Amino acid sequence: MTETNSEIKLKPVKINYFLRNLFFSLVVKPLMFIVIGLNVRNYEKLIANGPCIIVANHNSHLDTLALMSIFSLDAIKIIRPVAAADYFLTNKALAWFSQVIIGIIPLDRNLSYNHDPFVDVIEAIDQNQIIIIYPEGSRGIPEKIDKFKSGIAHLAKRRPQTPILPIFLHGFGKTLPKGEALLVPFFCDIFIGDKILWTGNKNSFMELLEQKMSDLSNSANFLPWD
Repeated sequence: MTETNSEIKLKPVKINYFLRNLFFSLVVKPLMFIVIGLNVRNYEKLIANGPCIIVANHNSHLDTLALMSIFSLDAIKIIRPVAAADYFLTNKALAWFSQVIIGIIPLDRNLSYNHDPFVDVIEAIDQNQIIIIYPEGSRGIPEKIDKFKSGIAHLAKRRPQTPILPIFLHGFGKTLPKGEALLVPFFCDIFIGDKILWTGNKNSFMELLEQKMSDLSNSANFLPWD
C-alpha cells in the first residue's frame, strides 16, 4: 500500500545527530568553504545560542545548507529550518533526508484557518532552538529580494523576546539557480546583520526588517548580474 503525503507528515520524526554531523563535517562544510569559497561577513554578529529566528533571502536550495554550515557542529544540533511540507515531503526519500538529516520543520501552507501553522515552530523556539525562515516564501530571482510575507511578524509577535537575525545571502542563485541541478562553483557571501526584536506593531516590524535586509544587500556593493 502506498503511503500518502499526510501519513508521512503525521509520523513523529527524530533527527539523527550522528548522521547530521557526519553529513555537515564531510560534505557540506568542505563544499561551502573549499569548493564554493564561502565568505562570511560580520561573523561576530552571529547568534549561536537559541532561541533565535534567522531571517534570510532565498534564491537556491543551497541557502539552508550554507546558513547551517557557518555554525559549529555543536550549534548545528539546535538549528531547525522551516520548509514547505508540500515540497519536501513529496516522497519518502526526500522526506526522510529533510527531516532526519537536515531537521526541517515542515510547514503546511494549505491548511484551513482553524489550524495553527506555526505550532511546531513555536514549540522549537520554546525549546531554545534556532529557526531559519525565508519570509519571501519561495526561491526568487537571484539577488532580488521579493516583498516579505507577514507570517514572520505573527511569529515574532507571539515570542516578542526572541531575537530576529537578518542575514543576506549573495551568489547562491548563480551557484545553483532555481530549476537547475548542476552546481557551478562561484564565490558566495553571507552578510550577517544586527538583531532586532518585535516592535509591537506588524507594519513597523515589517518595515524595520525589510530595511535591515535592504541595508545588508546594499552593503554588499556587488555589480549587477548579467
